[in-house]
Amino acid sequence: MDFHSMPDSAIAEEIGRRLKGLRLRKNWTQKAIADFSGLSIQAVQSAEKGQSTMATVIKILRPLKSLDTLNNFIPEVPISPIQLMELKGKTRQRATAIKETK
Repeated sequence: MDFHSMPDSAIAEEIGRRLKGLRLRKNWTQKAIADFSGLSIQAVQSAEKGQSTMATVIKILRPLKSLDTLNNFIPEVPISPIQLMELKGKTRQRATAIKETK
């Protein structure tokens, strides 16, 4: 799927669709997810429509035992040895502005 050509709302809807598919594959009802996570059924339904916060998505992934999928969603980026030397052991706090070219 080419997310680059999709508007933000369509990407959010796709994430919601995938969240719903995961829930159904694991055979959980929306009510069971809501009860386990402390969310309302409406919050679960909204998440499955792509209208949710990241905190709600995490609360839904927890009972599905799928928090590890977040590693695929946004993998941790290791620092190269050269960058580490340049930082002299400090953690990078901000990005350098880069001019975009079109």
